[in-house]
Amino acid sequence: MEKDLSNYRKSYEKGELLLDNVPENPLELFRNWFIEVDTHFNIDETNAMTISTLGLDGYPKSRVVLLKKYTYEGFIFYTNYNSEKGKAILANPNVCLSFFWHAAERQIIIKGKAEKIAENLSDGYFESRPRGSQLGAIVSNQSEVLNDRAELEANLKALETKYEGKDIERPKNWGGYIVKPVELEFWQGRPNRLHDRIRYQLQEDFDWKIERLSP
Repeated sequence: MEKDLSNYRKSYEKGELLLDNVPENPLELFRNWFIEVDTHFNIDETNAMTISTLGLDGYPKSRVVLLKKYTYEGFIFYTNYNSEKGKAILANPNVCLSFFWHAAERQIIIKGKAEKIAENLSDGYFESRPRGSQLGAIVSNQSEVLNDRAELEANLKALETKYEGKDIERPKNWGGYIVKPVELEFWQGRPNRLHDRIRYQLQEDFDWKIERLSP
């Protein structure tokens, strides 16, 4: 099987990113971009992001998760702590997040350290989830080998019976992480592949060093 993609071409012409116009704090620029993309571009799940971890087998692995909250402190998502992703974070909390909003010709790459959020915060988010999602978090031994889908669906039906008419408590192996950034790079597509790239790096005094990178 072979397909030559060398003739795929696109001219990026939807915006610019200049040092004179960026805020001192990269989280403000992230918020501005997120709101603009979410409001003005027809993108499903603006909060979809790729998280890359270094696996226990020594290989990096990337997968898409959903950002559920962002603050000046960092970026919060939820998962099973016993999953392949959770085990990788426990062994090495250095991760990379990335957003690619193709309709806006924008990309953000974030390096940071992941750590568990407080249990009461995970409890609060779990309680806000639809009941089906709550049961799904319990029934799935995420990343473990499954014999077939019928086994999964049978286990779900058993849980539905068990919790009928009852509140569902958050399983202790499921909850949130916050990724506290140490570096953010903002990428805006430009014509002739001369893209704008602005990098923020956290300094020891907690100020951000801002630099333009060659495309």
